[in-house]
Amino acid sequence: MTERPLTTYCKANPGLELQDVFKYLYQSCLGCEHFAPDYDYALECIESELETADESGLPDIEALDGNFCRVNLRMVEKGLSAETLCRLFLLSAETQEDGFENLKNKLSVLRCLASEAKVPFTLEETETAIKKWLGEGLPAVHHSEAFRHRYRPQYRVVKKDYADFIPLFIRIDKAHKKGGLTFAIDGRAAAGKTSLSKLLKAVYDANIFHMDDFFLRPWQRTDERLNTPGGNVDHERFLEEVLIPISQRQPVEYRRYNCQRERMDETETIPYKSLNIIEGAYSMHPKLMEYYDFTVFMDISPELQKKRIRKRNSPELAERFFSEWIPLEEIYFKKLSVQSKADMIFVQD
Repeated sequence: MTERPLTTYCKANPGLELQDVFKYLYQSCLGCEHFAPDYDYALECIESELETADESGLPDIEALDGNFCRVNLRMVEKGLSAETLCRLFLLSAETQEDGFENLKNKLSVLRCLASEAKVPFTLEETETAIKKWLGEGLPAVHHSEAFRHRYRPQYRVVKKDYADFIPLFIRIDKAHKKGGLTFAIDGRAAAGKTSLSKLLKAVYDANIFHMDDFFLRPWQRTDERLNTPGGNVDHERFLEEVLIPISQRQPVEYRRYNCQRERMDETETIPYKSLNIIEGAYSMHPKLMEYYDFTVFMDISPELQKKRIRKRNSPELAERFFSEWIPLEEIYFKKLSVQSKADMIFVQD
């Protein structure tokens, strides 16, 4: 709904003008797709703004009425690197399907709010400004001089899904400056572990290793092994082939276990990188923990978990998740107190 966010925005920013409301609505629907320069130029702009930054009167992270938010440049002072903010900004600058239709719908809501005196603008001035903007083709707009003078806006528009992980980005940026960094992303099925690892891969020059490539081979699936909490993964092989070489700053030579074909793939050689991310359930197995600088746990509500699993899989495969794989994971989480040992926890609900 647009009504509550829009009225809240107007109340939180007294003295704003209609073009500031237009900018808010434009960014809510289209993000920053109108401004997607190359990386070097975008970073130069951020660094230039930081040199002359004033004390901003806006929040560190300000939600918009859509899939985007504004990330204040002061987050760089709090540990987020300018390079990371720049990459998040550019990753967020993609064409939004139905963006302009959504914007027109929000403008209709703005008209209604003006007619009911729920925003600090008359219906007449609102109608005139909307008609003019529509006639121009709804181009991107700047903040008003009054807004700039009062609030000193210095931010980048970033997808909300990305901004949710800014505490993690800050932790990575601070730790990575000191040298090599290895950490694990464990958590429940469908909680977003793989999506997060893909985002991190896009932001950083990192190696990503997936625990799914180290599930037990058929001959290893004994009753004794499967009844051992965390025994559903070949953590011994993962330690030998991946974590020990990383700890020695050596290339990683390992074989993926192909679950569909039930055989090992050919050996791959992965050059050493200073940032290594281990993704997947069982990555926080006690035998592996000493090799991590920190750990992340991804949680999810049971309702959303079921919805995502059913959406992603055939009925037969979804049933295997519910009857086989998730129960094994839950035993591992509970018996080994995995979640309580994580340094950072993110929840999908």
